[in-house]
Amino acid sequence: MFLTLTLLRKGIPGKQWIGKYRRPRQITWQMNRNTVKRLEREAETEYWISRPYMTREQEYCHAAERRAQIWLQIKEVKFAKFPEHKHIKDHLSHLNITKTW
Repeated sequence: MFLTLTLLRKGIPGKQWIGKYRRPRQITWQMNRNTVKRLEREAETEYWISRPYMTREQEYCHAAERRAQIWLQIKEVKFAKFPEHKHIKDHLSHLNITKTW
């Protein structure tokens, strides 16, 4: 039955590039080359990732001082935008009109 359907069928039903009975795509030499290049690049990346730049001892707290300096700079910028403190005396000084001295 399937052989008869296959032999008598004139084409692929529906869209030819999607679905269960889609037409297989031809693999070109460019596709093959691009795949090989991508796999080579991935292998090189894995090679470099597998070898750390610093040992664990060197890496431990190596940036603590730099991070502290950056945090202090951020804090200074934040406080520079902050308005000055106002005391209640400044807010209510207009009421102080009865004192003569």
